[in-house]
Amino acid sequence: MRKLPPLHALRAFEAAARHLHFADAAEELGLTPTAISHQVRQLEEILGVTLFHRFPRPVRLTAAGEKLFPVLRQALDQIAGTIDQLAVTTAETPLRLSVTMAFASRWLMARLPRLRAETGLKITVEAADLPADLHASDIDMAIRYAGQPDDRAEWHRLFDDAIIPVCAPDLVKLPLTPDDLLSLPLLDYRWKSASQNAPSWQRWHARAGVRASLPAVAQTFSEEIHAIDAAVSGQGAVLASQLLVADLLNTGQLVQLSEIALPGLTYWAVFLPTHPDQTRLAQLLDWLRRQS
Repeated sequence: MRKLPPLHALRAFEAAARHLHFADAAEELGLTPTAISHQVRQLEEILGVTLFHRFPRPVRLTAAGEKLFPVLRQALDQIAGTIDQLAVTTAETPLRLSVTMAFASRWLMARLPRLRAETGLKITVEAADLPADLHASDIDMAIRYAGQPDDRAEWHRLFDDAIIPVCAPDLVKLPLTPDDLLSLPLLDYRWKSASQNAPSWQRWHARAGVRASLPAVAQTFSEEIHAIDAAVSGQGAVLASQLLVADLLNTGQLVQLSEIALPGLTYWAVFLPTHPDQTRLAQLLDWLRRQS
């Protein structure tokens, strides 16, 4: 007979180790942080080892925790995958695709009819800027904008990106010098990732080698998509994802103001290796890659 600790304690530890945050693990499992802490303590007492360094914060796995975590994560993923396989899944069941709001609006929506026509796949689009936890949701695939993948799922490179300055064509007469460009009303938005490499007019100003001081930003938006919409309506220039404004450039609603660009991140397709419908996921992945 197998001698195993209580499943609830193992689940609490696995979630806490995956997030490295007791509150995030509690939210995932529908518990309180105190309950997560109690269950992890219970597991530590049963095993006779310490699994987390709790101070100084943030929490970190001990050597024992690092040994247990990948084995437990793989086991729970396999259990979840097998249970999924027992459920009835057919070609009529839509794949749930998680994308950011900007990607949904500026790239995916216009291509959905072609995706359905060329693949026959049915897709439910889940548009949100919050991270998608594939381990704790019914999301089948996520498309995410990131520099480097992590090891909690399969990451497949789709598109490399750059950040370029654009505005409505009626606002300028090309070509422009960097000084001319910076005399336009500048639009900005809050970058979702807390990164030192976030696109900003300060970074573009430095890369362009402009000696004059950078003028103040005319308008800041919380969402990239709103800043792009403002640029289309002629309110100013914005630094935008080249992928997201490609269609607007092709239709002449925006023009690129300079070849000087900031490095962007990469769009990735992300899904679990234990997902029961690898055939349709591979089909969707192949279609996405052919859109570059």
